[in-house]
Amino acid sequence: MIEAVILDYLSTELNPVPAYMEVPATHPDKFVVITRTGGNIRNHLHESTFAVQSYGPSLYETAALDEQVVEALLAAVSLDEISSVRLNSHYNYTDTPTKRYRYQAVFDISHY
Repeated sequence: MIEAVILDYLSTELNPVPAYMEVPATHPDKFVVITRTGGNIRNHLHESTFAVQSYGPSLYETAALDEQVVEALLAAVSLDEISSVRLNSHYNYTDTPTKRYRYQAVFDISHY
């Protein structure tokens, strides 16, 4: 399951910042949440779109965490399960209802 591969990879690469698949009820100041937003299969190769949301205590720290996420996921092409990673976009996505700083990075990932 590609979600587990990405979750485990980011948990290792961003340590000590934790990675989750949903926002936990209690959480640290800085963390990331991964979500698979879509996918398809072309020529027996799976393609998935992931949104990775970075949360932090300040806008600056959140933007810096987003840059770490981008750098880490672009390097995930080194994993056996992943054949390509493309950054689709990343941007400030502050969560206005909860008043939490948040950035979102969207990736297109081809995997086996």
